[in-house]
Amino acid sequence: MALTFEVAGGGPLRGRLRVPGDKSISHRSIMLGAVAEGVSEVSGFLEGEDTLATLRAFQSMGVSIERPGVGCVAIHGVGLHGLQPPKEPLDLGNSGTSMRLMAGLLAGQAFDTVLVGDASLSTRPMRRVIDPLIRMGAVIDATATGTAPLRVRGGQTLCAIDYHLPVASAQVKSAVLLAGLYAHGRTIVTEPAATRDHTERMLAGFGYTVERERARVGITGGGRLRATCVDVPADLSSAAFFLVGATITPGSDLLLEHVGINPTRTGVLNILDAMGADIQVMSERTIGGEPVADLRVRYAPLHGIAIPPQWVPLAIDEFPAIFVAAACAEGETTLTGAAELRVKESDRIQVMADGLRTLGVAATPTTDGMVIRGGAMGDGEVDSHGDHRIAMAFAMAALRTQGGVRILDCANVNTSFPCFAVLASGVGLSITER
Repeated sequence: MALTFEVAGGGPLRGRLRVPGDKSISHRSIMLGAVAEGVSEVSGFLEGEDTLATLRAFQSMGVSIERPGVGCVAIHGVGLHGLQPPKEPLDLGNSGTSMRLMAGLLAGQAFDTVLVGDASLSTRPMRRVIDPLIRMGAVIDATATGTAPLRVRGGQTLCAIDYHLPVASAQVKSAVLLAGLYAHGRTIVTEPAATRDHTERMLAGFGYTVERERARVGITGGGRLRATCVDVPADLSSAAFFLVGATITPGSDLLLEHVGINPTRTGVLNILDAMGADIQVMSERTIGGEPVADLRVRYAPLHGIAIPPQWVPLAIDEFPAIFVAAACAEGETTLTGAAELRVKESDRIQVMADGLRTLGVAATPTTDGMVIRGGAMGDGEVDSHGDHRIAMAFAMAALRTQGGVRILDCANVNTSFPCFAVLASGVGLSITER
């Protein structure tokens, strides 16, 4: 269904809020809880369309999952070999995380499965996951261009591999490790740069031995997962929009509560800090193996920077918001080494550049990044192309305009941030859904 955001100019953002639970951790809690032994209880679960697609997929494979309250899930695990053949293809909607990780998990099952998605997901590259899984002995059919639908053929004997990721990708790493649960021998993945490590942390939390040494992570197949309790922190990727919105709007003073600050995810904090943002990390603690903190952010004038390449994989999902910060900064911001942004839910480099230029910002897309010269931002209408993160980024950009911004095609915001407009309104964003 069509949804348009109309966001008025001005601000500030003030108060406190807790954004929804981390999407990456929510996905993995369902996947690992389903193949663990016993009942796993999850609190803070993100009830977005992407994570609910994962939940429904495992229900279709015979896993009993209860939802006793908002953000609470009880997963009755069936063990590594207890999943049942689904009667229909598993529809994963818009969720690339679901499709890529589940391809690894399902490669070791005794039955065939078909993974499908919406129009956007059906254009996203899956060969990067399929190729290493085939090296392990999996049989996975895709389209001629390497996209969904994927047919994962069961009954295969998987063998461990020592895999060097050609491009830093947490999803590919996770798919190989999940297949490694079913493989003979020791599966090792080596990363060219650090990526989010939620899979490794959660495997250990479910009692599985994980070997980690610098850029290498390994597991040995044939073990067991034991049910556990998972407390999902607030999603830093969702918090990033408010970090940027408060940073760029004079008079803002906002407290974001219980935010996950896993060091493999904090590139956005590094980048904003280097640009001059005023973000205070408070009450640091560890919850369920994940570092958590409260983040206080106040308005601060920003300056452009050349974004260090080592921070790119640590902030890959937050660049739509970072581009807005760069548009409000004095001077020039340059990004390179982020070609991955072109194959997300949209081509985030081109779509963000088009939208920023519509609002009067000098934004030049490159093959693997962008050059943005900050300046005044005007009113206008932009098209998010159905990309949830682009829609929310331009909602924050409206704070720096006089008359506001109209943002088209925003329904997919519900994939990662249900009730975004309600929560944003509560801290001062004048936003209307049409």
